[in-house]
Amino acid sequence: MRRSANRDLALQVLGKFREVFRAAKLHFGSVHKSVGVSGAQLWALSELYEQPGLRVSELAARLSLRQSTVSNMIDQLSRAKHLKRERGDADQRVVRLYLTASGQKLVLKAPKPARGVLPDALESLAASDLKSLDLHLAALLNAMKIRAPDASKTHLEQI
Repeated sequence: MRRSANRDLALQVLGKFREVFRAAKLHFGSVHKSVGVSGAQLWALSELYEQPGLRVSELAARLSLRQSTVSNMIDQLSRAKHLKRERGDADQRVVRLYLTASGQKLVLKAPKPARGVLPDALESLAASDLKSLDLHLAALLNAMKIRAPDASKTHLEQI
């Protein structure tokens, strides 16, 4: 009985999820069309613009992506001459990432927010609202019969 009583409200919430993901996809399309890189790549470049010299592991943490995913992204951006890798003088094992002039220009020209509309909107919420949303989304995930925990470290463009 409870299921049928909630049906209309559940459909309304489902519609909001669709709108959230559609808005994110529209932003990614706008990014790619205007500067020729993916939304994830732009976010990575913008993090390096704000904090030059990050290591791959630090960049992965800032993007909430797997390090292997970020390493592949770095390879692509390096081939496109948007960033460069530099090894430290003291420890040759440490590789730091820097934008090239082309990468800097791209970040400045790209549609904002560079991180994407969803991460930007989430960060703009009050901490209490964000905590509440986190709790409710955890409850939703627990109610689902199929889980995909690896998706939590996957960029929205690839979901």
